[in-house]
Amino acid sequence: MYRTLLALTLSIAAISLPASATGTSKANVTLTGVVGPGFNISLKNADGSSVSHLDPGTYDVAVTDNAIEHNFHLSGPGVDEATVLETTDQKTWTVTFVDGTYAYVCDAHRATMKGSFTVGTVQPPPPPTPPGKLSGKVTTNAISLKKSSGARLKSVPQGTFKVTVSDSSKTQNFHLRGPGVNKMTGVKARSKVTWTLRLKQGKYTYRSDRSRKLRGSFSVTAG
Repeated sequence: MYRTLLALTLSIAAISLPASATGTSKANVTLTGVVGPGFNISLKNADGSSVSHLDPGTYDVAVTDNAIEHNFHLSGPGVDEATVLETTDQKTWTVTFVDGTYAYVCDAHRATMKGSFTVGTVQPPPPPTPPGKLSGKVTTNAISLKKSSGARLKSVPQGTFKVTVSDSSKTQNFHLRGPGVNKMTGVKARSKVTWTLRLKQGKYTYRSDRSRKLRGSFSVTAG
């Protein structure tokens, strides 16, 4: 009877102990930071993907500093950890991330060696809008510039566009001009080119440099 009561008491005590007392506490998620060799810096999740957004909490950040000309500096709300310039090093920092934006940089090359991520309710910025598509064409007797729908281009909001031009003539060319843009195909050669252009507010013209009849225009609005 005594042995039964003792075993029952020990079982209850084990159940009542906190997880840390029984050695079963959950390990922190580990993030991996690397700087160098060369002008490379990164912070990655366990699956190898780049860190872009995390839940608030405590993390282990294992950093390998491979270059004496660089360092790894992690900072943000409540966090400011860095390896030392002019030495290579390996560090593991246990840090607590809260809602906000965090950055990691090389202090010697902040303009080019940098990255950032958000935590909690601060969401990452939306991906950039893909460029619009325009299609230009010039033949011996005709020239045109159209939207991706096939409609003749009359106006577009300002932004970035991929302009694909098909020049099938050896006597004409396609010349696009406007604010910040002056692009053309060759007059004596057939070609197909794609230009990625930032179109600003204003008037643009397209024409052949060999014929006054082959020309058109469109406007770019503020959006």
